[in-house]
Amino acid sequence: MDGLLADLKYALRQLRKSPGFAVTAVLTLALGIGANAVVFSVLNALVIRPLALPHAENLYFLQRLPVDSPSNSYPDYKDLRDRNTAFSGLAAYKIDQAGIDTGKNPSVAWLYEATGNYFDVAGVQPYLGRFFHASDEHGLNGSPYVVLSYAYWQAHFQGDTQIVDKTVQLDKHPFTVLGVAPPKFRGTELFFVPDLWIPMMNAQQIDGWDPMLDRGIHSMFVIGRLKSGVTATQGAANLNSVSANLAKTYPKEDQNLQFQLVHPGLVGNTLGRPVRAFAGGLMVLAGLILLAACANLGSLFAARASDRSKEVAIRLALGSSHRRLLRQLLTEAVLVSLIGGTVGLLGADMLLHWLSGWQPLPNIPINVPVDPDATTYVVAFGLSVLSGILFGLVPVRQVMRSNAYQVIKAGPGGAATFRRLTMRDVLLMAQVAVCAVLITSSLVAVRGLVRSLHSNFGFDPQGVMLASFDLQMSGRSGDAAAAFQKRTLEAAQQIPGVSHVAYATYLPLELEQSDSTVFRDGTADFRSANAAADANEYDVSPGYFGAAGTPLIAGRDFTWHDDKNAPLVAIVNETFARKVFGSVEKAIGHYYLKRAGSRVQVIGVAQDGKYRTLTEEPTAAMFSAIAQAPYTETKLLVRSHMEPQQVAAALDKTLRSLDSELPFMLETWPNRLGGALFAARTATVALGVMGALGAMLAVTGIFGMASYSVSKRLREIGIRMALGAQRKEVLRAALGRSFKVLTAGSVVGLLLGIAASRVLAAVVYQATSRDPLVLFGVVVAMALLGLVASWLPARRAIAVNPVMLMREE
Repeated sequence: MDGLLADLKYALRQLRKSPGFAVTAVLTLALGIGANAVVFSVLNALVIRPLALPHAENLYFLQRLPVDSPSNSYPDYKDLRDRNTAFSGLAAYKIDQAGIDTGKNPSVAWLYEATGNYFDVAGVQPYLGRFFHASDEHGLNGSPYVVLSYAYWQAHFQGDTQIVDKTVQLDKHPFTVLGVAPPKFRGTELFFVPDLWIPMMNAQQIDGWDPMLDRGIHSMFVIGRLKSGVTATQGAANLNSVSANLAKTYPKEDQNLQFQLVHPGLVGNTLGRPVRAFAGGLMVLAGLILLAACANLGSLFAARASDRSKEVAIRLALGSSHRRLLRQLLTEAVLVSLIGGTVGLLGADMLLHWLSGWQPLPNIPINVPVDPDATTYVVAFGLSVLSGILFGLVPVRQVMRSNAYQVIKAGPGGAATFRRLTMRDVLLMAQVAVCAVLITSSLVAVRGLVRSLHSNFGFDPQGVMLASFDLQMSGRSGDAAAAFQKRTLEAAQQIPGVSHVAYATYLPLELEQSDSTVFRDGTADFRSANAAADANEYDVSPGYFGAAGTPLIAGRDFTWHDDKNAPLVAIVNETFARKVFGSVEKAIGHYYLKRAGSRVQVIGVAQDGKYRTLTEEPTAAMFSAIAQAPYTETKLLVRSHMEPQQVAAALDKTLRSLDSELPFMLETWPNRLGGALFAARTATVALGVMGALGAMLAVTGIFGMASYSVSKRLREIGIRMALGAQRKEVLRAALGRSFKVLTAGSVVGLLLGIAASRVLAAVVYQATSRDPLVLFGVVVAMALLGLVASWLPARRAIAVNPVMLMREE
C-alpha cells in the first residue's frame, strides 16, 4: 500500500507538471466512457433490464406466429387462458383513448382496457384504494370501474386522497374510481405509459363496438406468468398444443396458429427486434469510440514515455527495476482513466436523466426511463480501469527494452527512429479507421433521412391539417355519429381557402392500424391457407383521395350514395390488384371476398403507398366506404393553401361551434408523421453524435502524431532547410508519415463503414452505402480532418529557423 500511495502521489505530480497532456487525456477518456455509459444505459433499459414488476423473469408476452404479430383475439385469449397448464395466469389488454370529464374541461386520456385478472398477473399492489379483479366482471358493460395511474392522479386530481369511489365520465359514461396504481408501475409496455385502466368488459362504451366476440379480430396483447419451474420453451409448447386443438375446432380462423414467448416491454418482436438490433449496433459503435480513445491515449502515452526516456534512464541507473517503472506508468494511466471515467459518467448521468423525461411524440404518452442504475456505474468503472490498463500497456515494450547507458549517451531525441512501422502508427491507423466507420454510418443515416422526408409515401401530407376526435367521447354512435361527421365536412368545406375535406378512421403510417384477410371471388373455404392477401384496411369518406393527395390510377372515387343500402364497394391499391386479380386492369368491376363471406366490388385502384412502416415492402391495401359502416373514430383531413395557424384557428372555431364539449386535437399531417419518422431521426441523431465524437478523436490523434513527429525531427528539418530544401520537401519529410497513416486508416474504415451501414436499412428508410455522395462525403471529411489536425504542426515545421536551432544544439 505504501508503494501504491507513493505511485499515486508521483502520478499526480507528473500530471500537474503537464496540464495540457492531463486535460487532453481526461477529456478523451470522458468522451469514450461517457458515450458507452449512455448507450449501455439505453441498451440496459430497453433490452437487458426487465420491467419493474415482481418476478418479472416469469412474465412473458405472447407473440403470434407465423405472422409474427403481437395481437391476438379475445376468444383465442379466453381459450388459451382456460386450457393451458403452464401458466399461473394469462391476461389481455388493449391500448385505447377516451374522453374524460372530471367536471372541468374535458380532455383525452390514454388507457388500458384490461381483463379483470390483469393486475393479479402483473403482480402489483395499489397505492391507494384497490384494483379491479376477475370477480368484478359482471357481464358486458357491467364493470364501470377505473384505476388511475399515479402520475395522472397527481397531475389531474392534485393527489386527492379522497378520490376513491368518486365518479368520472369516460366518453359520457360514468365510471367509479377504485384506486391509484403505485408510482413506479407504468403498465406492461416499456414505451407506453397509460393514464388509466378500465375493465375490458366495458370496452364497448369506449370503442363503440365489442372487441370480444369475433375470433378473427386480433386487437389485444396477451401476457402470462409461467408457473414455477416451467421454462419459456415448455410454456410455448403448451400453448401450441392448445392452439392445435383450436385449429380443429375453428378451422376458418385458427389454422396454423403458433406462439412464441418473449419478455414484455417493446410490444414483442414488433418493436423489440429492430430496437434490440439497433441498440446492439450502437453499443458496438460506442465500443469502437472507446477503442479509438484508448488508441489515441496509447499513442500519447507512448510519445510521453519517449519524451521521458532520460528520466527513465536515470531511474534505471539509480537501481529502479523495469517492473517498478512499469507499475508507475500503469498507475498513472489508470488514474487518468478513472478521472476521465468520472467526468464522462457525470455528463452521461445528466444526459440520461434528460432522456428519461423526454416525450418524443407530444400527443402520445411514449416515454422510456433510461436512468442509470448500479449496473451502469459498475460497467463505467470497469471500462475505466480496463481502458487505463489497455492504453497504459502500450509503452511497455518501449520501457522494458530501455538501456540507461544508450539513452543518456544518445541524448534527447537521439533514439527516435522513423524508418519502420511503430505501435503508434498502428494505433493511429486503427483510430482513423474507426472514425471513418462512424462518419460513413452517420452520412448514410443522414442521406437516408433526407430521402425519407422527400420520398413518395403514396400521399402528400404537406398543406393538410388534421382534426382527430372520437365521437364516442361525446356519446354519439351509429347514425348519429355519421350525421355529425357529414355536418363537420360541410362546415369545414366552407372555410375560405380550403380545397379538399374528407375523413378516415385510420391514416397510413400511424401507430394504430387495421388489416383483414381477403379471398378471391368464388372461394368457399376461408382458411388462412386459401387467402389471396392480408390487406391493410381503411374506412374513408368521399373525397379522401383528393384530400390525401393519393392519385387514383383507374376507376372512380366513393360517393355518398355508397351507403348502408348500397352493395359493398372498395378502392384497392396496385399491389392488392396484382395479388388478387393479376393486374390493375382486371380489378375494376370485379369482386373479392372477406373472411365473413361478404362480397365486395372494386370500383377504383389507387397508387401504392407506405402504410405501416417506411421500410416495408409493397403491401396490399383496401379502402372501404365509411358510409357503409359508420365509425366513431374520426381523422378529419383539411387541405388548404393557407398558413397552418390560420387553418387551425378557423377549424377550431368551426368544431367548437358544432360541439363545444367534444375533445379534439389539431395538428399538421407532417407533424403527425413524427411517429413514423421517429426511428429514422433517432438513428440519424445518434449516429451523427457518434461520428462527431469519432472525428474529434481522430483530429486529436492525428494532431498528436504530427506534432510529435515534427518535434522529434526538428534537427533533421533544420539541416534540410540549411542545405536548401524547399517547403514542399520539408512538409513531406515532416508530415508524410502522418498522411500515409491517415490514408490507410481512411480506406480501411470506409470499407468497414460500407459493410456496417447495411444494417441501417432496417431502421432508416432508403439508407444505402452505395450512394456516391456518401463516398464523396467520407473522403472529403477525412481529408478535412487531416488538414485541420496537421495545420499547426505544418506551420511549426515551416517556421523552423536553422540558425537558431543549430545554436541551441
